[in-house]
Amino acid sequence: MVATASAYSAPKTVLVVGDSLSAEYGIARGAGWVALLEQKLKAEKIDARIVNASISGETTSGGRARLPALLGQHRPDIVVIELGANDGLRGLPVPSAEANLRAMIKQSQDQKARVLLVGMRMPPNYGRAYTERFFNMFKALSQETNAPLVPFMLEGVADKPALFQQDRLHPTAQAHPIILNNIWPQFSSLIKKQ
Repeated sequence: MVATASAYSAPKTVLVVGDSLSAEYGIARGAGWVALLEQKLKAEKIDARIVNASISGETTSGGRARLPALLGQHRPDIVVIELGANDGLRGLPVPSAEANLRAMIKQSQDQKARVLLVGMRMPPNYGRAYTERFFNMFKALSQETNAPLVPFMLEGVADKPALFQQDRLHPTAQAHPIILNNIWPQFSSLIKKQ
């Protein structure tokens, strides 16, 4: 009997570096999109281990500072970077967030990991110039680094107040399957590449 090469391949490691949107803020453990992603991978019989290194309140500078140790410890095949929202909500300069994300993508790619960048939009009350610059930053980085992009993780959620917790910033558990559906198409093409 001839064994296929995949019989000997080790499970892929997926590292998610995000903020409260990925850290299950305000919802039950196991209800967030990262946990749902793990369930979907099992259902699709894709052998993968997910490390959720997301922290509520995390900024791009915090993620950049933590990433080298995470890469060394977990040696991921795929790194999902879901950061920037807290930079934007604090009105931090877009160029510094962009530089931090660029450095994170490069560090990951230098370690032979494939990167998925997850984009975000700011509420309109931040002014058109800032919100457009912020949103366009993700597309520019994706093109520059050849990292696939989920343009807006809250597509189909952001315009539905009922899908948010009382703080009107964090999605409810009911929103997380929609978030996963936004992320899955780009993610699945990355994890199936070998």
